[in-house]
Order: sequence, then structure tokens, then C-alpha cells
Amino acid sequence: MSVPKILTFTSENFDQEVLKSTIPVLVDFWAEWCGPCKMVAPILDELATEYDGKVKIGKVNIDEHQSLASEYGIRAIPTLLLFSGGQVTDQIVGLRSKRDFKSKLDRVTT
Repeated sequence: MSVPKILTFTSENFDQEVLKSTIPVLVDFWAEWCGPCKMVAPILDELATEYDGKVKIGKVNIDEHQSLASEYGIRAIPTLLLFSGGQVTDQIVGLRSKRDFKSKLDRVTT
């Protein structure tokens, strides 16, 4: 069984992977130098496994893809946007508990 992994979203693949996705997508806007971002990563790894096939989870490095960060008005990181049907349906700013993430994901998967 393959282990679901966190996807990497870029300016090049964002449209196809996120906006045109047939399932909800959780996008983590992060940066290498961001401490709380690193603390969110293991939670997202667990969620990627638990929601495999139901939700796509990926990251956008804001230093490498500033255009995406500005397009979605990212002012603080980590900011996670939940997309469904190509639209932002929810937003999580800052480090949260796994339970908080799950409650948001459960709303779009059930």
C-alpha cells in the first residue's frame, strides 16, 4: 500500500491540482524559515493518510511562489486554505490542533 504524501503545489500546477480537483484540497501556505509551519507538517502527514482519496493535501512555498500567496491574500503563515469546487471554502491561520483540522475537513467530506 502506498503512503499518501503531501503534494507540492506551484504556480505551474495549482490550476490543475487545486482549482480543477474533483475532491476538496487543503493547501498549506508555508515557508522554510517558519517555525509553526514545521509544527503543522506532521499533523498534515497524518491527515493525508486518514483522508486519502477524500481530500488532497499539499503545500505552497510562499518564498518560491509569491504570486500565489498574494493572489490569495496570505498575510501570515501558516495559512491553510480549503478549496472545494475550485473555490476557497474555509481558512485556518496559525498552528492549530489536529482536531481543528479534522473538523474543517469533515465538513467537506461527509
